[in-house]
Amino acid sequence: MLNRLWLGFFLVAAVAALAQWLVGGNAGVFAAMVQALFDMAKLSVEVMILLFGTLALWLGFLRIAERAGLVEALARALGPLFARLMPEVPRGHPAIGLITLNFAANALGLDNAATPIGLRAMRELQTLNPSDSTASNAQILFLVLNASSLTLLPVSIFMYRLQQGASDPTLVFVPILLATSASTLAGLVSVALVQRLRLGDPVVLAWLGAAAVVLGGFIALLAGLSAAALAAVSSLLGNLVLFAIIIAFLLAGAWRRVPVYEAFVEGARQGFEVARDLLPYLVAMLCAVGVLRASGVLDLALDGIRWSVSALGLDTRFVDALPTALVKPFSGSAARAMLIETMQVHGVDSFPALLAATMQGSTETTFYVLAVYFGAVGIRRARHAVGCALLADLVGVLASIGVCYWFFG
Repeated sequence: MLNRLWLGFFLVAAVAALAQWLVGGNAGVFAAMVQALFDMAKLSVEVMILLFGTLALWLGFLRIAERAGLVEALARALGPLFARLMPEVPRGHPAIGLITLNFAANALGLDNAATPIGLRAMRELQTLNPSDSTASNAQILFLVLNASSLTLLPVSIFMYRLQQGASDPTLVFVPILLATSASTLAGLVSVALVQRLRLGDPVVLAWLGAAAVVLGGFIALLAGLSAAALAAVSSLLGNLVLFAIIIAFLLAGAWRRVPVYEAFVEGARQGFEVARDLLPYLVAMLCAVGVLRASGVLDLALDGIRWSVSALGLDTRFVDALPTALVKPFSGSAARAMLIETMQVHGVDSFPALLAATMQGSTETTFYVLAVYFGAVGIRRARHAVGCALLADLVGVLASIGVCYWFFG
């Protein structure tokens, strides 16, 4: 799948560039595409430099937690649930605890902690995979849930709105929670249908019901706060949880008489090795994405959507927010640039800007996640992972449009 997808990016870009040259007379598109190749290759190295330090840091702390027995204890507690969702993963396997830590970090917006933990979880799942190059069912479910972008505290979105002068930076808080919940549910259901998982099992229903109650209570609690209080709570909670996790790992290690410094160095060394192996996959995927963007195919898609919506006599305001949604699966930095541009052109509290912020918070950089997570374990055949992840993204976009018309239309 990844082979066809990667080749398809270049072929689609080539066709779009030829159309721009032969029909539109834009001969500079080829120079832009070649420049994009070099820019993305450079960006890949810059990303890897950041990942070297981040992976070494968090995998170091994670190694302390493993030797202290925290990951094993978490895996035992969640064994009944994951026995239904990932039946090929034995109960108590360390991957279960790591997956749970990854989901918790993602939900709190702790991206720097979530990625290293997720990569370690993927490597643990690979130890159970009978194939060296084909993704297992458990790996696909884990990746799709990661790519569905369930985030309870979208602090970065609040900061972008604040920087652009929004009077209420957290105005999109509840819409993002609703849209990202829909995206995650779509990802889970799509994988469950393909893999024939029994979501109607009493244990699964109990866990999902409890999660829905907690999520609903969390939304109700925070939705009652003022904008200033909500922003303060979001920032404090994210940083407090992050540092509390570190202290908990260290104290647990000291209690269990783990040589914490040696354990940290051991885990950090593993993080360095993981980051080193990722570079070829990042170069391949980011260069393909860069060429696709430079070819202008995304602009053509946007113009086609606008024409179709207008021909149907529907409101076209949402189309102005779609650049963020179209580029988000390919590049997080490009999506942020599109979001800020939308805020500046249409106004930070305009409908397109509010919708773009909601889309930014409820979708994920799917192809980057694919490259990083599968690249870390050498997976080349993604099977249904791409389709299910993109479906989750699509549901997130559609839910964002519906919710924003409900809240702001």
